[in-house]
Amino acid sequence: MVLRRAAVESPKKVAALVDLVNLPTALREFAGGRSQMSHLSFFLGVWSHIKNNNLQDPTNRNIVNCDNKLKTVLLGRSKVELSELPMLVKLHFPKVFKS
Repeated sequence: MVLRRAAVESPKKVAALVDLVNLPTALREFAGGRSQMSHLSFFLGVWSHIKNNNLQDPTNRNIVNCDNKLKTVLLGRSKVELSELPMLVKLHFPKVFKS
């Protein structure tokens, strides 16, 4: 529902989230060897890794305690706030200008 409304209001932004891009080597290892992935599906993979491995801090659920696999994606940081996750993942997906 939200994605549909966003697609109507700003189709270029949605296209940037769902277009396949070539992943760098560090991200390929995290993504299970996949060479291409969309920004959105990679972010969902990061989120599912956090949930499946119980990496959220039990006392403060807004903090993620990174394991070694997650540190490769999140610039080597050991703790990250949930609000920082989209920005840190976005750094690996440079903006491509189409002519």
